[in-house]
Amino acid sequence: MDNIKASVSVIMPVYNASSFLAQSVESVLNQTYKDFEFIVIDDCSTDNSYEILCEYAKLDSRITVYKNEQNRGVSYTRNFGVKKAKGEYIALIDSDDMWKEDKLSKQLELIKKYPDTDLCYTGSAYIDTNNKMSDFVFRVPNKVDYKTLLKQNVASCSSVVIKKAWLIKYPMAHDSMHEDFAVWLSVLKDGGVARGIDEPLLIYRVDKSSKSGNKFKSMKMTYRVYKYIGLNIFKRLFYMCAYTISGIKKHSSI
Repeated sequence: MDNIKASVSVIMPVYNASSFLAQSVESVLNQTYKDFEFIVIDDCSTDNSYEILCEYAKLDSRITVYKNEQNRGVSYTRNFGVKKAKGEYIALIDSDDMWKEDKLSKQLELIKKYPDTDLCYTGSAYIDTNNKMSDFVFRVPNKVDYKTLLKQNVASCSSVVIKKAWLIKYPMAHDSMHEDFAVWLSVLKDGGVARGIDEPLLIYRVDKSSKSGNKFKSMKMTYRVYKYIGLNIFKRLFYMCAYTISGIKKHSSI
């Protein structure tokens, strides 16, 4: 894939992720597309996550490890990584998720084919905390616009490659909502173009104790996104209904 010319920075926020961190890091390092920098930021983990990251950094020069002075949350940590990034494009991954080895190469091929692409997302496969794969695959459209995305967030954060300029313009706000969803909506509302690859290039870790795993909490966070981007009360309720229905269909299949 050496003919694909793109400057890419991979950003991974880390907090107490030692159980799955090696799998996540190695899925990035094993990409068929090799020309990227890998920025990992430890958010004051109380386990040995930071030590694991430092060991990997000794083995691969693409890795740069940072550590927050105090626990700041995932939004601050991702934003810090964006500020440090040198790439034109940012690839985001959480510290318990994994990538198929050809994920970056396929996304960069799409971006090369459609240079107006600001945000590229992919489909997802699912794995639980016992490393058991689900038979369900999350299918995604080849393209999504602002109004369609309001009904369902088809752009899983760990699947996204996005132009850095957008993350500078619309940094992730706060952890009391789905901060990534708010960014994607802001980008599309501002005229950005989002395209998808309908393949499960992301392997998403399902943890029912996480903020996305708690369905009621997740619904409240989605409502906060709609409020944050400026929807009136009637539109918030309308899109909450659509979002909830699609969410039920999706999660009942995982």
